[in-house]
Amino acid sequence: MAIRVLLVDDHTVVRQGLRMFLKLDPELEIVGEAANGSEGVRLARELRPDVVLMDMLMPVMDGVTATAVIRKELPDVEVIALTSVLDDSSVLGAVRAGAIGYLLKDTEANELNRAIKAAAAGQVQLSPAAAARLVREVRAPENPEALTERENDVLKLIAGGLSNKEIARELGIGEKTVKTHVSNILSKLGVLSRTQAALYAVRMRLVQGLEP
Repeated sequence: MAIRVLLVDDHTVVRQGLRMFLKLDPELEIVGEAANGSEGVRLARELRPDVVLMDMLMPVMDGVTATAVIRKELPDVEVIALTSVLDDSSVLGAVRAGAIGYLLKDTEANELNRAIKAAAAGQVQLSPAAAARLVREVRAPENPEALTERENDVLKLIAGGLSNKEIARELGIGEKTVKTHVSNILSKLGVLSRTQAALYAVRMRLVQGLEP
């Protein structure tokens, strides 16, 4: 089954370019387009895509706000932040809002496809340098609920960059069970995304670092 993608960007040319690249991959399906964050939230509710490609700077509602709304209301929908400039504040804002990853708009088409597929599979991908910066900046939950031993195992594997399928294979459990564990982990830690959970794992020294 194709991965369902929603494009949210206020520039028509950018959306057309993304659509042109992505439709060449039979594993991806563009289910909708939005020109601002508010429209993006409405379409996400309506279409329930697997992945949203979200511009950060838009009129009506910006990408950070829209990402936070989508992640709170639709935790099964992953968001990839698209930015023109990779500055610390936009990356930090995106990750705090619950984005699983972030890409520059000049990213090569094959890299973009790979990132979408990784996000749909629940893979956290942060370079060690970005992770180190984000660990300092993203606040750890103050009084997180204790994780079970199995949830800790899952969290370490998330932080290691494994997909749901790989975690299931590693632990000898079903993919659905992995998704349930992930949902419980996010809820107990009070975070909105796997990326935030992975950064928490690094901060708490449950793992040494994140895979590039």
